[in-house]
Amino acid sequence: MAKNLYTEYQIKELEKNPNIIHASDKSITYKAEFKIKAVQEYKLGKSPSQIFLENGFNLDIIGKKLPGRCLLRWKETFDKYGEEGFLTERRGKGSTGRPSSRSLSVEEQLKKAEARIKFLEAEVGFLKKARRTRKAGVEEETLLAPAEKFYLIEKTIREHKLKHAVTYLCKLAGVSRSGYYDWLKATPSREIRNEQDELDIELIRRIFLSKKEKVGALQIKMIMENDYSAVMNHKKIRRLMAKYSLITKIRRANPYRKMVKATQEHRTCPNLLDRNFNQEEPGKVLLTDITYIYYGKGQKAYLSCIKDGSTKEILAHYLSTSLEMDIVYKTLKKLEMAVNKHFHPEAILHSDQGFHYTHPVFQMKVKNLGLKQSMSRKGNCWDNAPMEAFFGHFKDLAEYKSCENLAEVSAEVNRVIEEYNNHRYQWGLKKMTPVQYRSHLLAA
Repeated sequence: MAKNLYTEYQIKELEKNPNIIHASDKSITYKAEFKIKAVQEYKLGKSPSQIFLENGFNLDIIGKKLPGRCLLRWKETFDKYGEEGFLTERRGKGSTGRPSSRSLSVEEQLKKAEARIKFLEAEVGFLKKARRTRKAGVEEETLLAPAEKFYLIEKTIREHKLKHAVTYLCKLAGVSRSGYYDWLKATPSREIRNEQDELDIELIRRIFLSKKEKVGALQIKMIMENDYSAVMNHKKIRRLMAKYSLITKIRRANPYRKMVKATQEHRTCPNLLDRNFNQEEPGKVLLTDITYIYYGKGQKAYLSCIKDGSTKEILAHYLSTSLEMDIVYKTLKKLEMAVNKHFHPEAILHSDQGFHYTHPVFQMKVKNLGLKQSMSRKGNCWDNAPMEAFFGHFKDLAEYKSCENLAEVSAEVNRVIEEYNNHRYQWGLKKMTPVQYRSHLLAA
């Protein structure tokens, strides 16, 4: 019986030796022929370690003291029973041929009782770790992954020094015994993977923190490829972010009370787009909307933006503390300056049915610019989804709540929109920024 607790990898290595019948986490069963040969060579003067080494055993695995203990037992059996003592071994006897049916001493009975208590304590502790509840008073089956269960089993056996408990704990945890030993066998490769993960997470963590924890796996992948020339699968990035608890700060959804309103037809202007936002022509589809921004001590500002539906670029924006009509007039003026008064011949300006966009003066200004006006259906946020999506990303990226005055808010708005247009890679734009994608479409 070995004193070491062998891992599955070590067990597999031991069983490759032709002198071994079977190996487990706590014991090695040797062939009778090897025992006889070992005793004969031991009597001729060879040391136990030399005998085991010459027969293919790795002392780093079995331990340097094991050969000596084995030879002492085997020599005693050989002297008492001869070769027959090894060849006639049967189940129920020890590996040395000693009888197993003997009365236990008081000390041995005490040790056995203590081992049982440890096992029961380990069982209770394992159940507490491997099971958790979602609702008070309702216990659910374990939510742990199989690898986590295997780790708990191995830790329980190691800490409490339990013998022959693998099958029971595997059954208790709802995993297979073979799966547990396969997990143990994979320990070397798992350690190599963990070392590689430690290296890979450094760049991911650097990007994640530099963006103030407001980027997800796809954003990190595009930043790695474009800014660091590093290629990594987005699924691996997600796995590493979950493993090292890099949780992206995201906004909470704020849906309409009843989505049935989205099906109602009520148009002030025809919906010319019909959600066909991306027509692969820069400047053809223009989307606009207004959002609010709280800053300082409950102060409120309003941001009006116009977005290119094809390139997702923010072409014009205007910040104001008032919701008067001037906010949309100045946004239109900035749009005119941004395109240098050269609009797409079939340009469409799409908005919701807010009072700014239904105002006759606004509609006249749109018409004078040579634009067609389009509107979403009443209560239908999906009809202007790209604009809503931008405002969501904007509020994730901008640090406007800490601003004390409108000038600071304006500077933060300009910073975020400049970063969004020129430095934020987007999966749907072939991993390019909006400005890069506009150049790509124009070149095509």
